[in-house]
Amino acid sequence: MTYRFFTPVPPKAATGLTAEVYRQLRDEFLGPVPTFQALSAVPEVQAATWALMREALLAGDASRVDRELVAAAVSRANRCRFCVDAHVLLLHALGEHELAEVFARGATPSEPGHAELVAWAEASRSPRAADWTSPYRPELTGTLLAFQFINRIVSALLAPDLLPGGLQRSPLVRSVGGRLCARVAREPKEPGRGLALLDAGTTAPPAWAGDSPVGVAYASLKDAAVRGGDLLGDVARETVTAAVRWEDGRYPDRPADWAVDLVRDVPGVDRVGTRIALLAAFAPSAISPGDVALWRYSHPADADLVRLVAYGAITATDHVARALSPAHH
Repeated sequence: MTYRFFTPVPPKAATGLTAEVYRQLRDEFLGPVPTFQALSAVPEVQAATWALMREALLAGDASRVDRELVAAAVSRANRCRFCVDAHVLLLHALGEHELAEVFARGATPSEPGHAELVAWAEASRSPRAADWTSPYRPELTGTLLAFQFINRIVSALLAPDLLPGGLQRSPLVRSVGGRLCARVAREPKEPGRGLALLDAGTTAPPAWAGDSPVGVAYASLKDAAVRGGDLLGDVARETVTAAVRWEDGRYPDRPADWAVDLVRDVPGVDRVGTRIALLAAFAPSAISPGDVALWRYSHPADADLVRLVAYGAITATDHVARALSPAHH
């Protein structure tokens, strides 16, 4: 069982924007992987997530190994085992077998440049505490933000095992899996192709991205994901925003109790939605079937659950992105 709360429509039944996203995923990545299938209930969030990941992680000429390291390190800081395992596999695909296995063991690479990248990526979980910002180009910074968002979506909506029965925990399986996706992982990708899937958004691209397509994709994801907040009232949204600012990425010891405590003053009708959004921002794997069942009483559609989780995830991601704007220093 890959999906925690619902089974998405199979890729072969996809139409419209989702079918176009899947076409690019087949051409340029490992096909319609579960992360993007889980987002297919909300095509504009799915398309913007893919565009950001594509333009930041896959396109352009920054070192792909450096970008995979950043993706794996952010995923480790966010405790997203599924994403750590996926990027270990991709490091194998790029021929970096030793580096991949260092990561698989939870260790830090010995090469100073790699160690520095990992430390920078992991510190972004709590940007204020670490006085964190980015000396890196838009692709590396964009990769980091893409995975701040994707880790939360994956931990909320997918089971933690990348392969059936946890097969990815075998070094042999990781190495073979890497070889199987080596060709597609190493192919250079043309920057900008992901932008064809996006609506012209209202948000200007962020300053840290310069004129890179990464900035356009990030602005589009923010536009699409923030709209999930419309499912909640003002007090609920203010609670989520304030908690993200105050807690600064701290991982709650007992996430379920922590979230119940924070929503005491939220109107009853919004309590369960606020709790899910808060958990999506801080400890997404702690969203329980009980939370989702309560939410579905008033919002039965899969799309509304995805929108709510995306709203919590982008609120946390944008807290990190704000540390990059000059005004916050």
